[in-house]
Amino acid sequence: MDERSPIFAIAMASELAGLHPQTLRQYDRLGLVSPTRTAGKSRRYSMRDIAQLREVARLSAEGVSLEGISRILTLENEVASLQGRVRELEHALADALLRSPGNRVFAAGMEGGVVPLRSGTRTRRRTEVVVWRPAEHN
Repeated sequence: MDERSPIFAIAMASELAGLHPQTLRQYDRLGLVSPTRTAGKSRRYSMRDIAQLREVARLSAEGVSLEGISRILTLENEVASLQGRVRELEHALADALLRSPGNRVFAAGMEGGVVPLRSGTRTRRRTEVVVWRPAEHN
């Protein structure tokens, strides 16, 4: 079962959220929490809707105005949507890297940093001799 599955009638949603059914109807009219509607136009709430109802009640109890609550919920929904999009892009990038593993080549630079190389190229071979002398302790 998905958290967005609309399965709860208003009576059960009201009980789960700890709010009066009329409050749920008011929040729906105000657009704070908009449940899915059945063919017969009755409201069906998901677990995500229940969580939002609880959040609205908490913010309201803290003294946040309904307009402020509306803005907070809008921003939280945008963040959730963007996080989902980032996950999609991360998966797409990982898939692309798996399909073409040889396209990104790196080497260690002289100071130990990472140096990107073009595919098919090699680093310049160094032939200098480096003499190491331990530090003298006085």
